[in-house]
Amino acid sequence: MKCTHDLPYQIGDKWTAHVLRALQDGRRRFTGLRATMPGVTPKVLAETLRAMEREGTVSREAFAENPPRVEYELTEQGRRVLGLLDLCCDWARENLVET
Repeated sequence: MKCTHDLPYQIGDKWTAHVLRALQDGRRRFTGLRATMPGVTPKVLAETLRAMEREGTVSREAFAENPPRVEYELTEQGRRVLGLLDLCCDWARENLVET
């Protein structure tokens, strides 16, 4: 169930719902996240991820490798927000989408 553009309101900034969806199946690197969101700039995605990390919806793990590797994943709180996003998408489909 992928829905991010039919919301009657916004969760976080413009890209937060997209990041939630991109991480719903597990950990991803920054470049993997960016590949699922072609319209986002690296700067904006980094800002969104930092904000989500501060809010506790995303965790970040940096690996001491060369080149450096960083992976992101949803926290338990992030998974709960994902459930709310699902409810919003269901509501939007039932009430906003014309058939």
